Amino acid sequence: MLIEVILPVILAVIMFSLGLGLRPSDFWRIALQPRAFSIGAFNQLIVVPIVAFAVATLFALPAEMALGVMILAACPGGILSNSASRYAEGNVPLSISLTAVISLVATITLPILVALSASHFLGSEAPAIDVTALGVQVFVLTAVPVGLGMALTQFTPRFVAAASSWISGLAFWLFVMMILAALVSNWGAFSSNFWVLGPALIAMNAALLLIGLASGRLAGLNARDVTTIAIESGTQNGSLGITVGLLVLGAGTGLPDTTLPAVIYSITAWILTMPFVLWRRRYVAPPATPA
Repeated sequence: MLIEVILPVILAVIMFSLGLGLRPSDFWRIALQPRAFSIGAFNQLIVVPIVAFAVATLFALPAEMALGVMILAACPGGILSNSASRYAEGNVPLSISLTAVISLVATITLPILVALSASHFLGSEAPAIDVTALGVQVFVLTAVPVGLGMALTQFTPRFVAAASSWISGLAFWLFVMMILAALVSNWGAFSSNFWVLGPALIAMNAALLLIGLASGRLAGLNARDVTTIAIESGTQNGSLGITVGLLVLGAGTGLPDTTLPAVIYSITAWILTMPFVLWRRRYVAPPATPA
């Protein structure tokens, strides 16, 4: 019962932190950068689930873990993608706009994809998923906190300017606590399945980073946009994945296996994403001016 309350609250705080500093005018970037945004959105909403399905099938993952991979694939970017884009010298406003808009769209697409995936992978053992109810839960836990963060920015800009850094820091450490709590409560399942899920998730991460990189280059985007598209394509919101996996099957005596992919992904994603970020940072950043 405690897990079922704490994890959603932590997710809401994380999403609230993402909304800080985001203004309605930021969404005009969609009109100003339609090609970059469209490619990023297409990758997140279409390409990521297709790659995830292929990975879950090719690696013959157990049914509940395969469903967990699909739940993760249905999640937008989050703290990791925005931070990675910033450190890689990518287009941070594009990253934030993609995260905000896809978080809103995911209130519709995520429940539908989860219901279809549960039916496919679990068959007759699939739980009854109320798509509308799950959509409302996702909306309350993601879009509402982001909206509240935006409202606070709009009406108290000075407070947000002073407090946003420590609120973002709090959100990061809450995310770390969420992963640690998930590991502790599911240590047996984690340790026994890491070498099953780890390679599959690393393969998915690598494929999506490459697809994002290739799609951005083929579209003729500049280096910063290409970097952001690749990161947004290859990085999903692990905290949302854990929470939705919990909502679908319930906690029982611990977190269900549907949460394991998101837990393990929150660790393995750094294996490829950080080297990619460091490479793109050197690639995108302008050369130093000679003294």
